[in-house]
Amino acid sequence: VQLQASGGGLVQPGGSLRLSCAVSGSTFSSDDAGWFRQTPGKQRELVATINSVGRINYADSVKGRFTISRDNAKSTVYLQMNSLKPEDAAVYYCRITSAISSSRYAFWGQGTEVTVSS
Repeated sequence: VQLQASGGGLVQPGGSLRLSCAVSGSTFSSDDAGWFRQTPGKQRELVATINSVGRINYADSVKGRFTISRDNAKSTVYLQMNSLKPEDAAVYYCRITSAISSSRYAFWGQGTEVTVSS
């Protein structure tokens, strides 16, 4: 299973970015997916998740600004980030949890960096 995250970059406060995570090697439509972020010296934190039936969960800090979505036909999960704040700057990681032989396994992408600065 491989996850390829993209879409990070430098954006001014108040700006927008769209992250993408392309998944290969799994039955993506059956996977739960999510985005996490991490800054130096801090633990990785949940940003948003979307499960295989479309149930969505957001961290309080991003509610109303970020939107997670998935396209099962493209095996891709997206994170639309609007009204970005300096505190949103982090390395963003996508993750899927996939059922393999009656167990669930987590797979992570390589991370894409988001910088929010004027």
